[in-house]
Amino acid sequence: MAEPVRPPGWRRGIVGVMADVWPPRGALAGGWPAIGAGAWSSFAARLQGWAREEAGAGRLLPWVPVAFGAGIALYFAADHEPVLWVSAALALVLGAVAVLMRRHALFPVVVMIAAAASGFAVATVKTARVAHPVLARPLYSVALSGFVEARDIRERSDRIVLRVSSMESQRSSVSLARVRLAVRKGTAPDVGSFVQMKARLLPPLAPVRPGSYDFARDMFFQGIGASGFVMGSIATVTPPQQGGFGLRYAAVMQGLRDTIDARIRARLDGDERAIATALLTGRRDAITPDVNDAMFVSGLGHVLSISGYHMAVVAGVVFFAVRALLALIPGLTVSHPIKKWAAAAALAAAAFYLLLSGAEVATQRSFFMTAVVLIAVMVDRRAVTFRTLAVAAMIVLVAAPEALVHPSFQMSFAATLGLVALVQFGLPRLFATPDSSTAQRMALWGGRELAMLLLASLIAGLATTPYAAFHFHRVTPYGVLANLAAMPVVSVLVMPAGLLGLLAAPFGLDGPWWTLMGLGIDWMIAVTRWVAALPGAVGRIPAFGIGPLILASLGLILIGLLRTPLRWSGAVVLTAATLWAAATPRPDILISGDGRGVAVRGGDGRLHVMRTGKDVFVTREWLAADADARLPADASLGDGVSCDEAGCVVAMSDGRFVAMALRADALGDDCVRAALVVAARAAPPSCAAAVIDRRRLQQQGALMLTRQGHGFAVAPVRAASTDRPWWPAPQDAGEFEATLTPRAAPPRSQDATPPETEQGEED
Repeated sequence: MAEPVRPPGWRRGIVGVMADVWPPRGALAGGWPAIGAGAWSSFAARLQGWAREEAGAGRLLPWVPVAFGAGIALYFAADHEPVLWVSAALALVLGAVAVLMRRHALFPVVVMIAAAASGFAVATVKTARVAHPVLARPLYSVALSGFVEARDIRERSDRIVLRVSSMESQRSSVSLARVRLAVRKGTAPDVGSFVQMKARLLPPLAPVRPGSYDFARDMFFQGIGASGFVMGSIATVTPPQQGGFGLRYAAVMQGLRDTIDARIRARLDGDERAIATALLTGRRDAITPDVNDAMFVSGLGHVLSISGYHMAVVAGVVFFAVRALLALIPGLTVSHPIKKWAAAAALAAAAFYLLLSGAEVATQRSFFMTAVVLIAVMVDRRAVTFRTLAVAAMIVLVAAPEALVHPSFQMSFAATLGLVALVQFGLPRLFATPDSSTAQRMALWGGRELAMLLLASLIAGLATTPYAAFHFHRVTPYGVLANLAAMPVVSVLVMPAGLLGLLAAPFGLDGPWWTLMGLGIDWMIAVTRWVAALPGAVGRIPAFGIGPLILASLGLILIGLLRTPLRWSGAVVLTAATLWAAATPRPDILISGDGRGVAVRGGDGRLHVMRTGKDVFVTREWLAADADARLPADASLGDGVSCDEAGCVVAMSDGRFVAMALRADALGDDCVRAALVVAARAAPPSCAAAVIDRRRLQQQGALMLTRQGHGFAVAPVRAASTDRPWWPAPQDAGEFEATLTPRAAPPRSQDATPPETEQGEED
């Protein structure tokens, strides 16, 4: 039997490598002292050979977007906004140096440095280009007028984005460019209309704990300076000026989405209609919470947001349909490049899908990647390569550098990197099997296709695991099972039926296609609920820092981009990242940015929450980051918490008390009995407890405290010196100690009673 055909550069992996170099020659004959230099020189020679192979022709391009992204990440890690002209000048100089050294041995190093500087400069330029005012403090009863640019129909309320024409407030003279407002269900005005209203405005939502996602940064790059809700009615009036082409375009596209939703609504309802609308128009509205949660628990949540998968399905269906129709005409098949024509038609369909779905950053990224693949087909180049991925990544990062820190970008490119690596390295070996009756039977019954689908789901799931664990604090143990059961139906039935429904809608023949699409969605929902109900379906992961995520990203990149056995070093890096993440200690105290919520780790190892409001979002995020399955309404969150009108108190795991003082008269007792006091106002100088007051919270945001001896190590959302456009530094910014220590040792719960309080509800 002939040996399997293996692609060039194929190696036996880490086991084969170690077998070649260990034990070294002469080790058994001459003893271990004879190993020495000979063994090391042999291994070093192999390393040098692999390194030369990795630095060969065509190997540099995939690393350019990696370095470019590293520069963008460095920009977002800065405490202050860089000087624009310095960043741009440095990038230009380094780029020129790289061109001059293109024949030098150090050219790869210089190119990587220049790419990182360019990424830093592009992010700086993008921030300067979108700069706009950001609300710093809440404003009540603000008179607003402007054009409605976007509208979201949600399950409990609607939401609009208002391009502000005029803004009047008695407490502030700030003038915002755009605001995002929640309105009562069913009262959202049409896109393009000019409206007047009264609203309460709030600053963009800051991270709810150190290391969590920064929503304020997202809103800044969307041009939104505040969020809030409408007070009273909304009046639609005649605009004082025209809204411009952009607004007219948005109104037309919103009308088209509403028309499609109405046609779907005529045949489908409930979650079927909501998911169908989400797949075709990108509007994720009215999906019931249980189905939405089950989708993410089962690993099918990616279906709800238009991504590379949806673009690939749309382009693929159009490509193969057009090519099949053209192939029916013999004259065209012989004398014309129908494959390129089909690629052009698929590109046009993908562009229309991009516009219909709202052209959000995640969708733009998916379109760019799909477009690069289709253009490669049109110019007779290989479509699925690391170069294609690199070009798509560069296009996205240049157009929207802020996408780098978004989970959808990270997960999408990680999954795509894994799939491209599978196509480049794994599938040739998988299908390079000798001819045999068994292999032929497997191919006949679709065994290879099933293996491809299984491998693709497994690789994509593994590649996105670090990012799902970091951003959402959970993994999907049965994600491969859910995707294997549901995605073929989505690809073969749901999406094609939706596309045919869009094509048939102008002729009034779309009804049967929506019904067919609904049947496929029913199957997907059934799979989702079944998988979500399996034992251990929710894999909760405690929060960890950005360091392990960066290390895990490096490991994935090494495994994906390296082609020699050096790529197995990525597995070592991934292992180190996993151990680092697992060793991350959990905080003892969490304090919300407004000081109205405090979570304390008790003697049972779980969080106990003192709160004076009903902000369930913060509590839910705290519990998720702690890998705690409880819900914000769980009564056990208040175990051990004593509250009255003056404040609340709860014991830590070491028996000391943490108090939340709501009134000045509570500080006297809390300062004596508690180890830490969270106060709405400044504590007296004689207070013996460590104090977190409102001024510190306003400047540093939410805090995370870890016990350190008798004191506490404080980790803020931001340092007091941080000054970024999406979170400007306050005028009275000051320095705060990184460690808090009580002036006197307070009593513990086992030998003292808590301050005078009555047991009550934490709300």
